[in-house]
Formats: sequence, structure tokens, C-alpha cells
Amino acid sequence: EAIHAILVYSQNVEEVLKRRKVYREIIFKYLAAQGIPVPPSSEKHLLIDRVKQYWNGQLTTRSSESGERKPHAKSHGERQKSPQDDIHDLGGEFCQWFFELLNSQHPLGLKSEERWGPQHFWEDARMKFCYNTFEKNMEEYVGAEMVSLRLLSLVKEEYLLFNPNLHANGLKCATSQHGLVLVAVAGTVHRDNTCLGIFEQIFGLISCPLRENTWKIKVVNLKIVGQNALEPGMQIEKPSIKYEPNQLQELYD
Repeated sequence: EAIHAILVYSQNVEEVLKRRKVYREIIFKYLAAQGIPVPPSSEKHLLIDRVKQYWNGQLTTRSSESGERKPHAKSHGERQKSPQDDIHDLGGEFCQWFFELLNSQHPLGLKSEERWGPQHFWEDARMKFCYNTFEKNMEEYVGAEMVSLRLLSLVKEEYLLFNPNLHANGLKCATSQHGLVLVAVAGTVHRDNTCLGIFEQIFGLISCPLRENTWKIKVVNLKIVGQNALEPGMQIEKPSIKYEPNQLQELYD
């Protein structure tokens, strides 16, 4: 009766899907079951839009395609994406999802519908954390729980906020010969209205074999440099990654 009442008094499908009890994961799993590809970092409102497009017949499912996927015809002026472009797109989507979720754990941050926790990491995940303010320090953590908690504490207890530079040289991606997707991103670190310095972070991602379009974190290398420890001439406004993709590969091969 409760379900019937909700359906009767809801004005449209979108109103039903936006209800708190309809979790993001439920909508994501529904789209996956229908063969509708969606980025793993998609927010709930974007998933709802995909459902509406699917029900309106505006999307083609994978199951309705032929067994061999063919590249779509290129329009005038459009170039076909290379594998490196796909990896870069994946890295950009991942970073946008990761930092929005992490920053949402700040006591004053905008809360996310998604939950932060060890479920986003592989059980044997490793993290190396280097920070240089007045002197150099280095910490290492092993295990999904420990890595997740240390990252959480930076935002929730130390009140840091991360602002990644996802443009130009702020984001570089590569794939190791073992299939590890490497995502290197640079950005600025803030507390309240103060920019404390810059950060460089390298993620190693491995796709989950049980969930399509889902990637979990295997490796995290985070380096924070305070303003007083910056090298002469370094621009804090546009932090960049100095590694080239082939150098990233060499680090983890």
C-alpha cells in the first residue's frame, strides 16, 4: 500500500527516483543490468537522467548492438579517440569523483550521497604520504581500512580541502604493462580561506572483475608541499605533473 501511495501521489518518474530510499547504487545496478554504460563516478541525478533517456528510447543498449562493436562514423572535424584518450578521460572522471567525495567529508563541506570508506580500495591497497612544510616527513599505510582512514583524517580532522587541476599539465595518465591504470594529478591544498601549498597525487587503479565500469584504488602516493617549502619560481596557481606517461609506466612496471 505504501508503494502504491507513493506511485499515485508522485507527479512523475523523476520524483520517484529522487526519493531518499531509492539509493544511487540501485539505479546504477539497474542501468548496468540493462546494458547501459555509465561512468562509475556518476552522481545520482545523472543516473536518473540516463534512466529517463533509456525509457524514452533515446539510448541503445549493448545487448541490442551486434556482437562486434564498431567505431561510430566520424563527423566532419572529429577524430577517433585513441586508447590514451580513453585512459585520460577515465582519469579525469575518477579524479572528479574522488576529490568531490573526499572534500565532502569536511565538516563544512557539501555532503555527498555516496559513502566514503574502504570499499573504494582493494584490500591490499598501499599509501605513501610525503609532506614538506618546515621539514620532510613520510608515512606509509597498508590495507584498505588504514589508507581510507588516513585520507579521511586529512579532510575531517585536519580540515584540508583539495583543489585538483584537471586541465593542461595538471593531469597525466598511463597504463602499466600489468594493466594498472596510473592517474597523476596536481593541485592546491586549502584550509579555510588560505592556500597552504600544492599537492601531487598518483593513483594506481585496477578494474573490478565483478562490476563493469568499476575501478578500485590499489596504490596511492600523495605529496604535499607547503608554500614556505616551494622551489623558487614554482607557480602555485597552476600546479602541474612533471612526469610524462612513459615515466609513470616505468615507476610501476
